[in-house]
Amino acid sequence: MVQTILIPMLLGFSVFMSGMKLMELALHRMAGPYLTRILERSTATPIHGLAIGTVTTAFLQSSTAVTVIAIGMVNAGLLTFPRTLGIILGTNIGTCITTELIGLNLNKLSLPLLIISIGLWLTTAIFGELKWFPAIRSASWLTSLRFSSVVLCGFALLLTGMAMMQGVGPAVQESTFFTWFLDKADDSLWWGLAAGAILTAAVHSSAAVIGIIMGFVTLGAMPIELGIAVVLGANIGTCATALLASVGGTKAGQYVAWSHVVLNAGGALLFMPFIGELETFSAWISSSNATQIAHTQTIFNVLSSLIALPFCYLGIFRKLEPLSKHT
Repeated sequence: MVQTILIPMLLGFSVFMSGMKLMELALHRMAGPYLTRILERSTATPIHGLAIGTVTTAFLQSSTAVTVIAIGMVNAGLLTFPRTLGIILGTNIGTCITTELIGLNLNKLSLPLLIISIGLWLTTAIFGELKWFPAIRSASWLTSLRFSSVVLCGFALLLTGMAMMQGVGPAVQESTFFTWFLDKADDSLWWGLAAGAILTAAVHSSAAVIGIIMGFVTLGAMPIELGIAVVLGANIGTCATALLASVGGTKAGQYVAWSHVVLNAGGALLFMPFIGELETFSAWISSSNATQIAHTQTIFNVLSSLIALPFCYLGIFRKLEPLSKHT
């Protein structure tokens, strides 16, 4: 079990997370100088915040990064808690881009993308050393190209790690623990919700957990309904990082983290009774089991955010504005 499941899973997860972090850091370096300014100026209303949260999360490929940035800005007094509500809703929509890309099953492109990214990076390194052409060395496009090559490398590693983790599917399917889990899930899909929440909280990546589930349902090792329950749980587990980031901060910053929990946990509990309907609708728009899981994640997050959006305009949140400015 250690050699067939644990070691390959840990290696795949390490490669996957390395790719995620490379993408996140490179994109953050590209957008960092403008991100804080955009969040500060473009969140006057919840609908504006939702749009900005969606775009920035889709760009950074990390809802956790945008949420933590929002908490930090509230703690620093740059944003008030009510103005972050729309951002939180948008992060849940923007994060679906990663799972949708994974659902396209682009694993075969990982090696070509890695080679292209290395070639682009070496090109920028060569141009950066040209002492005879200082204008080229200082060109902004050269920096952007270098960061883009790192992003491409990160995406290639992400695909590689996902393929490695999904490769242990047959061994997991034969394990006693997985059989026990499926038996329990046959009695209640709440086991899937709990598993998704715990795994995501432990690894701090809902994309990794959902990607593994895509592999399982593709192999037929897990029913799609159970996979959807795990996806709903993964959305709850992703709140763990935001809660940790809010520890020791202001009350307003803690409100941001807890609003994230309320949105994701409330949405998961709301949609649990409708897993059958989610499965039917996702099957209607996709014939692939993996893309069904990806589409379910997107449908759930979009609907949850749209349902919660009107509540962000309640007067009780405007009353918290002075509190946010002085805590």
